[in-house]
Amino acid sequence: MKRWLSMIDSTVLSMAGMRFLSATIELTAAIIMLCLNDVKKAVAVNAMLAIVGPIIFIVTMTIGLLSVSDELSFSKLFWIALGVGLILVGIYK
Repeated sequence: MKRWLSMIDSTVLSMAGMRFLSATIELTAAIIMLCLNDVKKAVAVNAMLAIVGPIIFIVTMTIGLLSVSDELSFSKLFWIALGVGLILVGIYK
């Protein structure tokens, strides 16, 4: 197992780790909702998840973009950043 992990790019491992963290938070929230068994409290838990999702998305994209930034031109990085910004606008509007 240790040998398998050493073959994976550290950036990819970091990005996957962030997604595992996100999945763990989501699963924990689902279990909390089931334990609370109240719609109002479940909506409050879900509202907290609305903050976590975009943060994980931004961090994961930042890790990936920092890794490939030396391979991309400034104009391509601009378009990628604009696309990420539009995704966030779409989420919050």
